[in-house]
Amino acid sequence: MSTATKICRDKVLAEIDALPEEYLPFLLQMMRAFRESVTLKPAEESFRQGWCEAQSGMTSPVEDLWDDIDAQ
Repeated sequence: MSTATKICRDKVLAEIDALPEEYLPFLLQMMRAFRESVTLKPAEESFRQGWCEAQSGMTSPVEDLWDDIDAQ
């Protein structure tokens, strides 16, 4: 681990330690969501997940996908 990475990691951990305990579950959710948004899954894994969701009925009607989108 590089020195810059270690310094940044130590600062992140210090911020976590300073956070009130009751907020840790929310922080964990945010960190996971952030990590998932900045890392791309391999295409095969992404397709497999989508296929499983489609087979299990985890779908939305196309017209619902446009809800809350402001088209100008």
